Amino acid sequence: MSAEQAEAVAPLLKAIADPVRLRLMSIVLSHEGGEACVCDLTPAFDLSQPTISHHLKVLHEAGLLDRDKRGTWVYYRARAESLQAVSALFATVGAC
Repeated sequence: MSAEQAEAVAPLLKAIADPVRLRLMSIVLSHEGGEACVCDLTPAFDLSQPTISHHLKVLHEAGLLDRDKRGTWVYYRARAESLQAVSALFATVGAC
């Protein structure tokens, strides 16, 4: 792995290193159509909606999720480029 690749992937790993954020990514990815509304995500946790929104913001700012506001709700979907970068990391490790 090059230094540039490591610089690009490290913030992604840091963002998903939190158990709540890792679960949020998993739920979004497994949700029908690969997209989930905040209203669909909040019931899966024993956390307040503002706390879930904070975690989603961290994932969005790291580049792992895209978001789309529709009316009063925000819908999230995973960014394919970011997932490919993380996936490539593990493929590189497995090839060693």
